[in-house]
Amino acid sequence: MRPVDKGTAPVATYANYAAALPDLEQRLGRYCSYCERYIATNLAVEHVQPKSLVPALALTWSNFLLACVNCNSCKGDTLVTVADYLWPDSDNTLRAFEYRTGGVVAPHSTLATPVRAKAQASAALVGLDRVPGGAIPPTRSDLRWLKRFETWRKANDALRRLSQNDTVELREQIVDTALATGLFSIWWTVFAVDRNMRSRLCAAFVGTCSNSFDANGNLQARPGGQL
Repeated sequence: MRPVDKGTAPVATYANYAAALPDLEQRLGRYCSYCERYIATNLAVEHVQPKSLVPALALTWSNFLLACVNCNSCKGDTLVTVADYLWPDSDNTLRAFEYRTGGVVAPHSTLATPVRAKAQASAALVGLDRVPGGAIPPTRSDLRWLKRFETWRKANDALRRLSQNDTVELREQIVDTALATGLFSIWWTVFAVDRNMRSRLCAAFVGTCSNSFDANGNLQARPGGQL
């Protein structure tokens, strides 16, 4: 899950929460804050605390993220205790999850037990743990796992081509492909040994939280976050 920085609220208040969508897209790109897919249409303003249960936060910038139909549907109107989960706009969620072949997303094996429990809860909250054959399989309309599967293959193909023909043009093309696909965490994982590509990806994906990386580009605890 890509760690993001929304910045400060661009306006004092919104007349309605839908009016925040252009600002969120400008700050974070057209990507679901949870599954990370590029969403061309039907990307929605997502309320961390559901507006139906906590109406006082319905128009509050700090309570906004972006969500696709699938993640939004899985989360629904679940009332959350924020500290019991990990959030892409406050924690370094890139440290929390492993992305593997087969479209699998799982809490990172190196996490301490309390943080691991929060990562598991976060994945379950929006259904990132739903894969065919899993405890809760995805519905027929939930193809997030398939998009991860395809992007994993696509990123590895790009890595192979780059190893055979390393040019600036190809690196730029790979970044363009990643931007059009989304799923930043998969591209970041696949290019683990290529610091230049990782740097390019971080710079290209608008809203990626720079405080989640040290001066050498390595992951670090996010100031003020749980991870």
